[in-house]
Amino acid sequence: MTARDKSLTMGPLEWGLLIALSLVWGGAFLFGKIAVSEVPPLTVVLIRVGLAAAALYLVLRVLAVGVPRSLAEWRRYAVMGFFNNAIPFGLIFWGQVTIGAGLASILNATTPLFTVILAHFWTDNERMGARKLFAVLLGLIGVVVLIGPEAVAGIGTNVLAQLAIVGAAISYAIAGIYGRRFAGEPPMRTAFGQVAASSLMMLPVVLLVDQPWRLAAPSAEVVAALVALALVSTALAYILYFRILAAAGATNVLLVTFLIPVSAVLLGWVVLGERLQASDFTGMAVIMVALTVLDGRALAGLRRIFGRRPAPSRLPD
Repeated sequence: MTARDKSLTMGPLEWGLLIALSLVWGGAFLFGKIAVSEVPPLTVVLIRVGLAAAALYLVLRVLAVGVPRSLAEWRRYAVMGFFNNAIPFGLIFWGQVTIGAGLASILNATTPLFTVILAHFWTDNERMGARKLFAVLLGLIGVVVLIGPEAVAGIGTNVLAQLAIVGAAISYAIAGIYGRRFAGEPPMRTAFGQVAASSLMMLPVVLLVDQPWRLAAPSAEVVAALVALALVSTALAYILYFRILAAAGATNVLLVTFLIPVSAVLLGWVVLGERLQASDFTGMAVIMVALTVLDGRALAGLRRIFGRRPAPSRLPD
């Protein structure tokens, strides 16, 4: 079996990084909802990727890590930035103008499902089997239970906004698969390249459509949300994202969309003192079971333990 054909799996380090990624991405829907209350969605996207690119560039210079220079490199980063930033960020922020963060996160949690399907046809080592598909669907059910029926009740109204979030999920899936080609590069350099390319793509669009010089100055709360969105939920998040993607593949890294609602609920409990409901525990339990099934190692261990049968003893003649 070649390295290309070997199935990609999550080790303890990758699971730890995935949990960390869910924490830093957990606030993205909240920060985005605050930001679009005063700033147009396309401008929010530009500020998000532009500030993240500037911060990552400074870090690269301090660490003496080379920045991308060749046209071929920037072409690849442009493709990644288009599918991983420009398209999904724009669709999500536009959708969040009319739908809540809970429903948006449920629709966003379809990302692993699209990734499993696309990776089956576009990759050699992320094939779709019954166990993987069952685990992804189970995880999606867990997200719905965790966020609650009040969010699901919104399905059917504002259909275009909901389709926009689903479109963002498909775009994320495409980006996750395409991003496998950056496996040999430093994650921080890849993170900078794609957000910088996204910034260059978004700048003329924002100048033409939003004309930001005509906008009123945002409040301090919105400015804080934009800074957190750029530095925490983008710059830091993509360093973790590309590290996991290089080691574990697209299907595994995009499981983070199942963990983001879990992180949001737990952060609300720890930081804000919010009470946990029975549905919270049920939803988190279903998600954990789904991730365990998808990981496969626990099931393999049980098969090894219970699959062995003692050899039948021979009775004396």
